[in-house]
Amino acid sequence: MIRSILTVCIGNICRSPMAAGLLRARLPKYQILSAGLGALSGMPPDQLARELMHERGIDIDAHRAIQLGALHCSSADMILVMDTEQKRTIEQRYRSTRGKVFRLGEFQGLDIFDPYRGTRADFERCLELIALGVDEWAERIKLTA
Repeated sequence: MIRSILTVCIGNICRSPMAAGLLRARLPKYQILSAGLGALSGMPPDQLARELMHERGIDIDAHRAIQLGALHCSSADMILVMDTEQKRTIEQRYRSTRGKVFRLGEFQGLDIFDPYRGTRADFERCLELIALGVDEWAERIKLTA
């Protein structure tokens, strides 16, 4: 049974905090955390990420970036990453994660690009892709509960 979900990107200031915020809204009874493979530790979410999430009624302002570690991986029942390379990296670094790491865009057959230092339009498009993935995963997770 899935009880805890970890979202992962690179810096943990754009994609994974947005994904975690959306997942918390869709799955309030689950523990949702996020981390980064090369986290900008202690940094708040990107301003554009915060603004777009506020527009959806979700507050991610309190989030601070954290570096992914073995404990995060072992305690999560499911790890959702943004692209194929991140999946490969996590499975190689943390061998115990095999079988529980999936791309957020798996069912759409896509990797979710990094909008860091991009335009508002880049962030909007990225968030649309994240929301598609979150919606699909949330429905599937609810079916297993």
